[in-house]
Order: sequence, then structure tokens, then C-alpha cells
Amino acid sequence: MKKRSAFRTAPGRKYKLAGGACAVLLVLGVVFGGILIGCMVLAWLVSSETPTPAADSGAFELAYSPEKDALMQDVVARFNRAKYKTPSGQTMTINAVKMEAADIVDAARAGRFTAISPDSSLWLAQIDAGRDRPLAGESTRFAVTPIVIAMWSDAAQSLGYPQKQFSWQDLLTKAKSDPNFRWSHPSTSSASGLLTTLAEFYAGAGKTRNLTEDDVKNPAALEYVAALERTVRYYGEGEQATIDQVLAKGRDYLDAFVVSERMVIFFNSKSSAKLTAIYPSEGTLWQDHPLALLEQPNLTDDQRVTYRRFRDFLLSPEIQKLVLQSGYRPVDLNLRLDDPASPIKTQNGVDPAQPQTTLQMPNPAVIAVVQSSWYLAKRPANIYLVVDTSGSMEEQNKIGQVKDALNTFLDQIQGDRDRVGMVPFANGVSDVVALQDIGKQRTALKNRVNALRASGRTALLDGVAYAYDDLQQRGDKDRINAIVVMTDGIENASSISLSRLTDKLKRGNQTGVPVVIFSIAYGSDADLKMVTTIAEATGGFARTADTETIRKLYKILSTYF
Repeated sequence: MKKRSAFRTAPGRKYKLAGGACAVLLVLGVVFGGILIGCMVLAWLVSSETPTPAADSGAFELAYSPEKDALMQDVVARFNRAKYKTPSGQTMTINAVKMEAADIVDAARAGRFTAISPDSSLWLAQIDAGRDRPLAGESTRFAVTPIVIAMWSDAAQSLGYPQKQFSWQDLLTKAKSDPNFRWSHPSTSSASGLLTTLAEFYAGAGKTRNLTEDDVKNPAALEYVAALERTVRYYGEGEQATIDQVLAKGRDYLDAFVVSERMVIFFNSKSSAKLTAIYPSEGTLWQDHPLALLEQPNLTDDQRVTYRRFRDFLLSPEIQKLVLQSGYRPVDLNLRLDDPASPIKTQNGVDPAQPQTTLQMPNPAVIAVVQSSWYLAKRPANIYLVVDTSGSMEEQNKIGQVKDALNTFLDQIQGDRDRVGMVPFANGVSDVVALQDIGKQRTALKNRVNALRASGRTALLDGVAYAYDDLQQRGDKDRINAIVVMTDGIENASSISLSRLTDKLKRGNQTGVPVVIFSIAYGSDADLKMVTTIAEATGGFARTADTETIRKLYKILSTYF
């Protein structure tokens, strides 16, 4: 029997001394008094140059996940304008910053924030992982949104939705029967990706609650999830990045993808082409958007009071209504989802009566097993790293930064199943590291990365063509085939032209193995237009980076495989 959702799925619901002794004391008093006054003056001078906060300040730093940027900016501004006071008379002030959830975890563990609001409570367990004492303290959720499969509305209708239910099995059948069907879900390093993988394992186990480690390790469930994963085009860093790409490229990017319900509403408010949210019949899990206090060593009483006041502010009727208007489902059950101001309606591609089944969140041990099992079940990849080693890479130690970034990328690849190779280019292509299972050559590949030297011109197009031709010759359609190309300059040495290369890319992707290219324009001198043309010819994308962001960008790109 299916369990009705635990969240809202339908409309409805604050002494005498000798004279000599006196003389001595008088002298000492003058001396020490002078010293004291001198210290006081010095302290005043220092403090006048470097202001220090009150010992018990009501201000705190808040980090929140990027998909609720507009909502949090509005809420924080309203809270700060209210100028609430702590019992000690300090003004309650919140300094809020947008940050990816995985970065929130690292920053919180490093002591940077007083409170956080990631997209899921899943991250709180990661903050406390391996710690003797919990860092994540009081927490409360203030907005929820279910995870859905977003599909173009006409495509969903052609599959009979919403008149007929749609299951993970239906998605698998569609992907296997139509080789041109492209769908994606983020990697398990994101909340939406991990929640999706949990839902797949629940479907494979035929359960809606009490998912166990044995369920996850069951060969039948593993094969079910692996079958689904083999149809994924590629993974990604999270739902905001996915939505941004779909807004930019439309149907040429993906046919279906996993996001939260709220992101479907957001997309449909920005685009004339519409999406429909599909709620899998086996059930779904929810992002619960917690506000959590961090028990940092320097946490003050006033900051704790400020946290609680902000928590109550988020749960107030006024802000809960704002939450609803922003496309999230409020936790205040007195607010009706059929309120005229509510965007949760079928006209916006979502269904307030769904999901009919909410899956139970497993315990942390099971979640860890699911993450480990995903690396065994996910679609493996063939990845070529095409790297600019031209002379300009010596400037500002760019080559050193890129070596560090490439090592970061290699460190992020879990397990031994993905195959990675490297194509350095300068005057031409040279010192190629052939594609091979990463488990067999991770150390050797990192040694080759660390041995890279910069000199010569920039044969960018030849580097891309070499990697692309090799992937086509291998003809491996069971894997994600990808090229990550980086250049800091202008093409000036290749034997192939841009037009010939793009023709090759488009033709090869249609008749051979689909290969996706992700391009990095490194520094201000890189030809962003050219690398964008190369990437978009394969359905990939280009991004810019500098010496401060190149390492992080390679880390992000590793989530696609």
C-alpha cells in the first residue's frame, strides 16, 4: 500500500601607614599610573585604526544555497530593516552570502559561518562527519519542495502524462527505445542527485520506506539502478546549473532532467517553452531547506538569540506566504496551496495534489552505502583532458595553476572504471597519454601532468580534433564520451580550420559516438568565442576561468562524469 505524503500534497491546513611608606606608595602610584595611562592611549590609538566588534554582537554570517538566492536576499533585507535588538541591546544583523552546498560544508567546518541554509538536511550530516562533537546545532525547515523529473510538456503528454502515471521504469523504457532521448540527473555530490539516486534504489527494491543496506546491495536492485544510469547522457553539478543551461539552449540541451518542483515553476516563468513536472509513481523525496545554527567555539549568546529570532521570522505568516509565492511549499499548514497568489498550479507545470507517495529518508549509514553503490552503478566515462601548453601558459604561473587544477580533477574521479587520457598541445599535439582505466594509470597520469612544460604556439583545434577522432574510432556507446579542453590564448598553429572541425563534430555526433565537449577559456586573452563554438557544436558548454577559479572549475566539471 502506498504511503500518503508526509508533506503537503493538497490545499488546506506562532587602615594608617608611616609617612615613609606613604611616600613610596605615592611614587609607585605616579609611575604605574603613567604606565596605565600610556597603555590606555595606545589601546585607543589601535582601536581607532582597527575597530573590533562588541564581545557579544548580534550580527552573524549566514550561507545559503544558490537556488533560493532571490528569496533569501528579500527575507534577510526585511529582517535587517526591522532592527531587532538582543537582550544586551545589540542590533540583530544578518550578513548573508550565496554559496554552493558542498562549499557550505567546507566553510562551516572551517569556522566561517554562524548559520547555514543549504537545500537539504543531508548536508548537516556531512558537516558533522568525523567530528567528536556535533557542529550543526538547532535546525528547522522553513520551505520544502519535492524532487521531480522535468520534461517538455508536449513530450510528457505524448507519453500519456498526467492521465497515466509515470514511473522510473517508463523512463527507462523510453530511453532504451529512443537512442536520441537525452535525460540527466546531477551527481550524488548534489542534494537533488543524491535524492534521485535514493529514489531509484527504492524503486529497485520495490519499497517506499525502511530502505536498508541489504536492499541497496541486492543484485537485482543494483542492476535496476545500473540500467537506469546507463541511459543518462551525463551528470552535472546541480539543478541551478541545469536550469541555466536549459534556459540558454532549450530543447537542444536535454529532453528530460531531474530538478526540484520549484525549479520547474522558475523555468516556466522565464521561458515560452514549457516544462511539466513528473512525480514518479514509485514515490519521491523532498528538499527540506533547513536553517541550522552552527555551534562554533566563538558563538555568542547574542548570536544564538539572533538565530532564534530569524528562525521565528522565517516561520511567520508573512514570510511563509513569501516562501509560497517563490514557488516553494511552506511549512505553515494554514497557507493553502490553492491561494490565488500561489504559483503551485497546473498552469505552471506542477501539481499541488502530487506527489501521492513520499519516500522515507534512510538513515545516514544507508545513504553512505547508496553513494558508494552509485559509483558502481553509474554510467562510466571516457574523458580526454585537452591541455594548452603554449608559451603564454608561463605567464603568471598559469601552467602551475593548471597542473594543480588537473590534479584536482583526477582526485575527484571515484573508483577505477572511468577512462582518462591527456592531449597536450602547443605547436601541435605531443606527449599524448592514451585513454586508459583511471585505476591503472592515476599515479602515472598525475606524474605526466606535473611534468608539463609551456612553450610554443597554440594548436587548439588540432588538440580537440585528435581527442575527438580517437573517441570516434573507439566507438564506445556504452560510456559517456567527453573532452574537457582548456586554452589561454588564440588559435594560431592548427592544420584544421574551425569550420572543418565543427563540421566534423556535428557529423560525427550524428553518425557515430556522441561526444560532448566542455571548454574552458583561461584568462583574458583566451578566445571565448572559438571555444564556445567548439563546445556548442556537441551540446556542451564553455566557461571562463582565471588563476583564482581554474581549480574550482575543474572540480565542478568532474561532477559531470
